[in-house]
Amino acid sequence: MTMISRRSFITTSLGALGASALPAIEPINRAGKSRMQLGVAAYSFREKFQWSRGKEQKAKDGEKLWSILDFIDWCADNNVPGAEVTSYFFPPDVDTQFLLEVKRHAYLRGVQLAGTAVGNNFALPKSEKRDEEIANVKRWIDYAAIMNAPHIRVFAGQPPKGTPDEEALATCLAAYQECLDYAGEKGIFLGLENHHGLVAKPENLIHLVREAKSPWAGINWDSGNFHTEDPYGDLAKIAPYAINVQLKMEITHADGKTKEASDVDRVIKILRDANYQGWFTLEYEVKGTDASVEIPKILEMLRPKLA
Repeated sequence: MTMISRRSFITTSLGALGASALPAIEPINRAGKSRMQLGVAAYSFREKFQWSRGKEQKAKDGEKLWSILDFIDWCADNNVPGAEVTSYFFPPDVDTQFLLEVKRHAYLRGVQLAGTAVGNNFALPKSEKRDEEIANVKRWIDYAAIMNAPHIRVFAGQPPKGTPDEEALATCLAAYQECLDYAGEKGIFLGLENHHGLVAKPENLIHLVREAKSPWAGINWDSGNFHTEDPYGDLAKIAPYAINVQLKMEITHADGKTKEASDVDRVIKILRDANYQGWFTLEYEVKGTDASVEIPKILEMLRPKLA
């Protein structure tokens, strides 16, 4: 079967093709050499924001809490080209005016919006709650389009206990496909993250992305989320499908508890071997450290490695 490339698909009449007419997605075939741009995810500074998942946070020691605009300023001031403006840290009453202000502010500060993220669960059985999950993803597709943020990282989620994998995968795929169909109309990528639960196994994640019949599908490749016997090997399996990358500074062992420092050179080699091109976004989560102190050091370490 001949693969329909993302570029050729975009230039065809979208209305003439239904999802069922498209082949399964194959590994992304990129021309040229691997290139990666440095970004930082707002989640790295999760304790600094005024809002977190709709709730107002309390400042520590009189510290001024951030808005998303402050995070963009931080990226500009620290020479970071890309900002992932994670949805959790937007005010609960977000509206078009604020989204346009985010877009304007980023442009004037010379920062690109690498994308955003939503905390969804596509693995729920058909229910009002599942409908709400899908509606929220679609809402943020609209928001991303307004901000000109080209990518949203989404999650397969956790099915109810005892649900067979086959059933959970079918349920998840249906929700993912529905959102992809909507995202394609807006020109927004939906990167399905290797984030525990249903996609704790690379095979399940690859299955979902391959069967999602949309040129806007792919994997949000997170270096720290496979808690398996061979996490780097599993990361290599999914790298050909990556449309966005997030670097974690730690790898967790299969026991779910033991951690070790990420082998950053190995992470980058896996991506270069897959000819990945795109954002390489730091999502800093190391506990017991000061992100404001540690992140600039990590960025200085990464810049020559990505050059």
